[in-house]
Amino acid sequence: MRLLILIDGLGAGGAERSTAEMLPALADAGITPVVVCLNHRPEGVESSVIDAGFDVRFIDSTSFFGRVRSLRRILGQVRPDVLHTVHFDSDLVGRVAAIASKTVVMSSFVNTSYDKVRLRDPRVRGWKLAIAKVIDAWSARFLSDHFHAVSGAVKNTAVDALGVSASRVTVVERGRNEERLGEPSDERRRAARLELGIAESDEVVLNVARQEFQKGQQDLLEAAAALIGKRPNLHVLIAGRTGNATEDLQRTAERLAVGNRVRFLGHCENVPELLAAADVFVFPSLYEGLGGALLEAMAMQVPIVASDIPALREVLEDGRGGLLTPPESPDDLSKAIERLLDQPGVARDYADAAHDIFRTRFTLERSLASMVALYRKLAADQMSAS
Repeated sequence: MRLLILIDGLGAGGAERSTAEMLPALADAGITPVVVCLNHRPEGVESSVIDAGFDVRFIDSTSFFGRVRSLRRILGQVRPDVLHTVHFDSDLVGRVAAIASKTVVMSSFVNTSYDKVRLRDPRVRGWKLAIAKVIDAWSARFLSDHFHAVSGAVKNTAVDALGVSASRVTVVERGRNEERLGEPSDERRRAARLELGIAESDEVVLNVARQEFQKGQQDLLEAAAALIGKRPNLHVLIAGRTGNATEDLQRTAERLAVGNRVRFLGHCENVPELLAAADVFVFPSLYEGLGGALLEAMAMQVPIVASDIPALREVLEDGRGGLLTPPESPDDLSKAIERLLDQPGVARDYADAAHDIFRTRFTLERSLASMVALYRKLAADQMSAS
């Protein structure tokens, strides 16, 4: 069968990483994938996917209808059995371009995009979000055949916010490639810390996320400021590309006078090495779909503190795999970090439980098998209907 994946770009996000890691297995399963991107991304997996020889195409137009026309031409050339769209812009372009075609259209829900907390983001205009929701809901209900959700929380949110039928949404949790991440070890920890200029006796708290309101890094900075005065060997590392919250984060760091104890590393290709160096992984997001970086921390057996929000509660199985704290509560966040730093036995128990959860639910192999089965079912159902 032929599969066309339409995505905004092959950048550094979780959906992009998942797409890149899925491609080799699709080919092995007899599915011919073509990836179409609306944008070039200088950071992320774009180069590696192209270098691996996969068919990656770019739409040059920046206008909506220009993109629709370009995608229509590609659909005519490829004649895919399934068109899989990922991210809002790609969803709309793909749904409209496939009108009157025989291609099955499936969109991925990868985030809880209409969570009310988004309205507290100073860069989000409520009326714009409301219009986007109406357009998304109408096109989803009438121009899409099926949906993929990365978690149960995302499925529930999509059903409530967009009015799509729950029966049209299949949950397939994302996975991560353990082979790419490697195994944690004392030797790897020492080498990673040496590269960072951090002593073996120092305490390292790590966050991996792009610098956006959603990721709650303001709360991490506040929590770090409360800890730094008490813990002279504490280092907080924030790895992830710059974004809309970057200037705010820098101003907060200056106001809190955290100095070089908090380091913004920017986009990093060596996230597995950062995880090897870390004592605690912190994920204080305000809303999430699943959290790819969280899965990598689980795979690398790093003790976790995360926000107590539906998607992360689902991943960590109500706190079995890590400490959950109320979102937007720096005080609770700092206490949870301190507990794991002060009680290494407790931290290790959480890390072991998280690793067991990862091995049971979030391996790349498990995710790929479910996605391949979903693609084949959609194609078979379409063939039967025609």
